[in-house]
Amino acid sequence: MKQLGRKHRFALLPSQQRETPKAENQEMNRRSFLGQTSTAVAGAALIGTEMANAKTKNTMTGAADRIRLGLIGVKGMGWGNLQAALKLPNIEVTALCDVDATELQKRAAELAKDGKKPALYDDFRKLLEDKNVDAVIIGTPDHWHTIMTMYALEAGKHVYVEKPLANTISECQYLIKAVPAYGKVVQVGQQQRSASHWADAIAYYQSGKMGRVRQVKCWSYADWKTALPKQPDGVAPAGVNYDMWLGPAPLHAFNPLRFHFTFRWFWDYAGGLMTDWGVHLIDIAMMAMKVEKPISVMASGGKLAFPTDGMETPDTMVAIYDYGDFILNWEHTIGIGRGPYGKTHGVALIGENGTLLMDRGGWEILPEMGGDKAKPSYKTEMMPLQKAGGDGRVEHFDNFFSAIRTGSKVICPIADGANVAMVAHMGNIALRTGQKVYWDEAKGIFTNNGKANELAKHNYRGDWKLPVLKK
Repeated sequence: MKQLGRKHRFALLPSQQRETPKAENQEMNRRSFLGQTSTAVAGAALIGTEMANAKTKNTMTGAADRIRLGLIGVKGMGWGNLQAALKLPNIEVTALCDVDATELQKRAAELAKDGKKPALYDDFRKLLEDKNVDAVIIGTPDHWHTIMTMYALEAGKHVYVEKPLANTISECQYLIKAVPAYGKVVQVGQQQRSASHWADAIAYYQSGKMGRVRQVKCWSYADWKTALPKQPDGVAPAGVNYDMWLGPAPLHAFNPLRFHFTFRWFWDYAGGLMTDWGVHLIDIAMMAMKVEKPISVMASGGKLAFPTDGMETPDTMVAIYDYGDFILNWEHTIGIGRGPYGKTHGVALIGENGTLLMDRGGWEILPEMGGDKAKPSYKTEMMPLQKAGGDGRVEHFDNFFSAIRTGSKVICPIADGANVAMVAHMGNIALRTGQKVYWDEAKGIFTNNGKANELAKHNYRGDWKLPVLKK
């Protein structure tokens, strides 16, 4: 149901495409460096994962190694995920599910052109009963991720679930406890982890060459998104099971703004740009800095660009996470594309010797100046732009399928996906309460704010419930 971003969404600005000139006597051979830091690369996966597993290739082609996929949510990210998965050997799509009959038939017709004829369902629970499905891709709006993951595990399926892993902190906490008991493979769709240039950049930082980092910046400047003009409530389109689309979310009259791609701008279903892009970029920062939850969070922002449009989530926001010995800043703006360092999105580790700047296009080092005025020098090597290569999403599925076949680790297990989702939700909660919030990791609650703890809880509609935790 999620919609893929427009192609220019990740396009590099001219300033990103131009490689930084190499300074005399400061050129660094990348291969030599990465060879010298292979140990760091192997350790670049933190918070309980191994990024090196992303490079594991599927080589099995026997019938017993065929994996049969069911896709839940066929529009946008769900469909893009399926296309990535089908690029790998011995993968078959055997079932599709969506509450929108028009989208379901459209995707079935596209697959039929290639001779594929999966079973079609309008209720995901029926798909989960299908014995011809080994694993599912959950590409639905965020408010469904937790329930569908758990129902799939109850049905004995492996799960690839889109990010953010859950729509509340309490769902994240539940999943951390519940998922291991099922013994199935669960991969969270934080596909940046499987794009090797992020691991290379983290390895450089962890080599110690940048010195101590006191400040980390993460940002998304979304010029692809503008105002969302209000539309009246009405009747759901023909062929849409709207009650099933809402599922556990609060009852609300159908409104086209709350449906398909634009669901992400409403609190009942998602967390705006913070959980849409923040979980990707903050995830990289957390891995590099070897941290999980912060001590405290404060945030400011709101609907500053389009105050009267139909969105609920903020179009402009800054959040500051205190980790004790460094701070992490998140910022986003909608309708503006030129963010820090001229990039639409990115992560900057600002060290005493230089700044490590990375985005989906690659990474580079901007060294600090040292020496004296007469003979200035760089405090660390000049690293020109190291361009990204490969397809992180295909690699992410490759890792997922390898884990199913061989029992190897996934690169983004439940605990990791939960941790970064919780951090993103903390930023939104700080904004919505209008107060600085403090987190008690041992108790799993905010210590100073009752409203914050209420916003951290899930509250499902009707008969929708999560399975009782297994002991």
